[in-house]
Amino acid sequence: MKSTTLVIMAAGIGSRFGKGIKQLAKVGPSDEIIMDYSVYDAVRAGFNKIIFIIRKDIEEQFKEAIGDRLSSHVDIEYAFQSIKDLPVGFTCPKERTKPWGTGQAVLSAKSLINEPFAIINADDYYGPEAFKLAHEYLVSEKAGKKSLCLVGFILKNTLSENGTVTRGVCKTENGKLTDIKETYELERLADGSISSRDDKSISEDAVVSMNMWGCPPEFLDTLECEFEEFLKEKINEEKAEFLIPILIGKLLKSGSVDVDVLKSHDKWFGVTYAEDKAYVEQEIKKLVDEGVYPENLWSE
Repeated sequence: MKSTTLVIMAAGIGSRFGKGIKQLAKVGPSDEIIMDYSVYDAVRAGFNKIIFIIRKDIEEQFKEAIGDRLSSHVDIEYAFQSIKDLPVGFTCPKERTKPWGTGQAVLSAKSLINEPFAIINADDYYGPEAFKLAHEYLVSEKAGKKSLCLVGFILKNTLSENGTVTRGVCKTENGKLTDIKETYELERLADGSISSRDDKSISEDAVVSMNMWGCPPEFLDTLECEFEEFLKEKINEEKAEFLIPILIGKLLKSGSVDVDVLKSHDKWFGVTYAEDKAYVEQEIKKLVDEGVYPENLWSE
């Protein structure tokens, strides 16, 4: 069986751990955070290495909060994202304070990855099916040097009860991704329909991206080259970000990659609004009561 790695983008966590850090909100019956469930599901699916992408200044606190307790269950490694970590020939502008985006985050782990890998956000709950689909794809014959996968979710399973959301609505053809349209202010109306800022009616069964990708290791070379091109054009744009979905959209149009869309029917949730925490706790409790998870994930 091929080795597979899960890359968790957690560099957005603040330097002070506390009530305001949504990625570290305790949502499980034994004080688990959302990342605990992602790692648990990934290990069950067959992933055998976890890479946390964090900032160097939170390394000690992060290990204390989650990393150390997981290290006895799966191989854990750390990569460090820094706005100053740029390719040879580029210097970070002094006025730059914003991170360079998810593309640069994943590149910070390049030296640690030699196998097919999946990418997820730290503060999103994806569910067991998503990791199973991603792992099966990455170890299958479908996965190739130019073949990626996107684990998509059903729009109705990703809405928040506490406000509007932004989702990347996927266009597909014969199971292949052709485009992702960023769609803003999605919400369910009183009559049960779903609307967005630009579209008053959108199917609740539309497939949306929640930023869960499966990639071959060769994708990192492409990512590196494209980051240099990005910097040549936008290094002095203070808020410009090198984002994986935008890059993949560009590569799709040029025919440089193809992306298989895998559809998960699990409910996605995350702590977007402060009010979401209670909802996430409730949903996790349901999953524990149904036997999807034990009351204490890491007790064994």
